[in-house]
Amino acid sequence: MLVDKALALRELHDQHAAAIWRYAVYLTGNASNADDVVQETLLRAWRTPRILEQDPATTRGWLYTVARNLVIDDVRSARHRHESPVGEPPERAIEDRTDELFDSLLVGEALMTLSADHRAVVVRAYYGGQNTAELAAELGIAEGTVKSRLHYGLRALRLALQEKGVVR
Repeated sequence: MLVDKALALRELHDQHAAAIWRYAVYLTGNASNADDVVQETLLRAWRTPRILEQDPATTRGWLYTVARNLVIDDVRSARHRHESPVGEPPERAIEDRTDELFDSLLVGEALMTLSADHRAVVVRAYYGGQNTAELAAELGIAEGTVKSRLHYGLRALRLALQEKGVVR
């Protein structure tokens, strides 16, 4: 039985493989893909006993239909839809930081309007990440003075930014 099946498949291959391959090349535009289509078509013939039992001369239409369906299934597959070969990898998108640059320029200009004492406390607190105790120790002033300068410095900074139309 197995020898008969293998003999029937060989006869089917000998009579139809070249024609199916040409048809698959026509459909896919690629010889290596056509080889895969022919192989899968004959494998499906092997798995379908009624096809191997028929006269090999009468099965060409079935083989063409199977080959066409395999090509269609491949084109519809996620692999085919989501992969597209390119010559070079795409460029990485660079984040636009223009707004950040303008914001930093505006804040820098507003900071320049503060007194040196207020500016020193605000810059060290917000850009340096220091707390009031650390600022008092570094600047050699009382912690209450640091809090006062921070309060009035931020208030003056807000007014300067309001004048520039940044803050309401």
